[in-house]
Amino acid sequence: MTLSARGLARDYPTPHGPITVLAGVDLDVAAGETLAIVGPSGSGKSTLLGLLAGLDRPSRGRVELEGRDLAAMGDAEASAFRGRRMGFVFQSHRLLPALTAQENVQAPPDLAGATDAAARARAWLAKVGLEGRHDHRPRQLSGGEQQRVAVARALAHDPAIVFADEPTGSLDRRTGEAVADLLFGLVAGHGATLVLVTHDERLAARCARIVRMQDGRIA
Repeated sequence: MTLSARGLARDYPTPHGPITVLAGVDLDVAAGETLAIVGPSGSGKSTLLGLLAGLDRPSRGRVELEGRDLAAMGDAEASAFRGRRMGFVFQSHRLLPALTAQENVQAPPDLAGATDAAARARAWLAKVGLEGRHDHRPRQLSGGEQQRVAVARALAHDPAIVFADEPTGSLDRRTGEAVADLLFGLVAGHGATLVLVTHDERLAARCARIVRMQDGRIA
């Protein structure tokens, strides 16, 4: 099993006492599976994604990826583990504005210690149809092009699992479908696991399995 969560809960403090956003979630995701997490706003889906990816720490419960307990790692160890084994695609692209497209894509394999990071970045930009835009900075690219760079960046270091939070949410329908085609095709081609959060039922339907969240639990 690539990813396993048991009794996963997350509380947030407020002036009136803690609020439980996620309450006792159990979830297994198999290697190579594509999984969509859907639900209304406030249902806990993005919180769940953040915990599964080790971007946040649970109040209770545990998450294991490839047998490693993410919460048991120190911050530096967890960051290094994410850099080697995980890729991320966010709604807002999150490209570094001072870097070129190639430099953005090259950063994860560089951090993972790849000796061919520059060549990988160029190859991945070609895979997403941006081979002629490697020296362009994010402000010189359209929203769809920026998200293509983000997809390339997520996969350039051969992660075991890709987490995507509303990966087409900021794009028009046609551009979003093109980016989704790229994401699913490239994930499948490299045998990676995909876990995505989305409001888009059409996008969710492309996954092999859908998990629906309601009030901090799997419905």
